[in-house]
Amino acid sequence: MKLGILQCDDVRSSLQPGFGNYAAMFEALFQQVDEVLDIRFYLVIDGQFPQHIDECDAYICSGSKWGVNDDDLWIRQLEDFTRALYAAEKGLVGICFGHQLIAKALGGKVEKSSRGWGVGIAHSNVLAEQSWMQPKQDNIALVVCHQDQVCKLPLGAQVLLSNDFCPYSMFQVDTHFLGLQGHPEFTAQYSAALMEVRRDRIPVDTIDSAMDSLDYQADDKLTTQWILAFLRQTLISRE
Repeated sequence: MKLGILQCDDVRSSLQPGFGNYAAMFEALFQQVDEVLDIRFYLVIDGQFPQHIDECDAYICSGSKWGVNDDDLWIRQLEDFTRALYAAEKGLVGICFGHQLIAKALGGKVEKSSRGWGVGIAHSNVLAEQSWMQPKQDNIALVVCHQDQVCKLPLGAQVLLSNDFCPYSMFQVDTHFLGLQGHPEFTAQYSAALMEVRRDRIPVDTIDSAMDSLDYQADDKLTTQWILAFLRQTLISRE
């Protein structure tokens, strides 16, 4: 499977020596699950998009420090590209910013959460089990880092994962679009480093609690297995 990563940000330069950029994070993540996966990166933040939606079999839209409601040209272009993928029934998984962009592009709504920052490891319950969720698990733990949240789902969306802080932690639209608020590509070490450099904007008590949560084991590998199974199922359904 040719998988296109729509890269919507860069890891801040001070953290790249220790953690690499997003390309390195995704490559390390997918290496755990599928060593022969053909991954291609598109720096959409710099206006680099696939010349045609069929350049790849499926796509993943990454996280970003930008918000989907920001009025930047590349974000509007990415919304258009997302709608083109949806119309063509191409598989797309959105992570954090990408998750929120799917919602907005398809008619949902995204706002800054009144609950504040979601950081550390969050636990979400599986509300609707799907065939591609193999191996099965009733609760998923993932690193999160966000202020914005989806507050209104697109028409026809089904909530798959939920928790009290983020009710729409994962949702699916039709058979080929999937949104995930958590970051399977983030390690606990990167989460901690990112919180440290954001101490000027994240409340101390929020960071303290989030740092404690990093003792839990994240389900990054399992979630990646689910994501790839979802995208492969989408491919099969189009044949």
